[in-house]
Amino acid sequence: MQYALAHPHRVSRLVLVTPSGRAVGLAPDAEMRREIVNLRHGEPWFADAAAAFERIAAGRGAEADWAATAPFFHGRWDAAAQVYGATEEEQRNEDAAEAFGADGAFDPAAARAGLAGLGSPVLVIGGGLDRQRPPAVTAEYAALFPRARLVVQPGAGHFPWLDDPAQFGPAVTEFLTDVDR
Repeated sequence: MQYALAHPHRVSRLVLVTPSGRAVGLAPDAEMRREIVNLRHGEPWFADAAAAFERIAAGRGAEADWAATAPFFHGRWDAAAQVYGATEEEQRNEDAAEAFGADGAFDPAAARAGLAGLGSPVLVIGGGLDRQRPPAVTAEYAALFPRARLVVQPGAGHFPWLDDPAQFGPAVTEFLTDVDR
């Protein structure tokens, strides 16, 4: 999104998957996240993960609590999600993550103004079970663009391409190849 704002003439279409709202001043509050958490109450791992979520939300979360909430990032906490979760930390670039969220990295007012003038079609994809970017926040994000299409994948968490590739792939392909957009 930052690239599209800096070089709008180089962007003919933009796909944003579970985009961070930091750049535009959008963040879910604890209650929004709690609503998503509670949708998972039937899962066998729910009790431990929900208790860890509450400790984190209260500002008392320990490292083990963050690990215990890993299932909330996925639509299904199956073997594939567990493998992804186990390898996620080694794939993370701590320096890049720190720079991304550093104080002053974003100017939400300027970003919102720029997005309102972006003429390219935009696809915003989120998961219906995404605790990090609940559907309400994803919809608000999409509404910032004059030519946005919103796709919220039911049953998907923060990684919709992993949770339901059969829905994710065609949605992106259709958007990128639709000559009428």
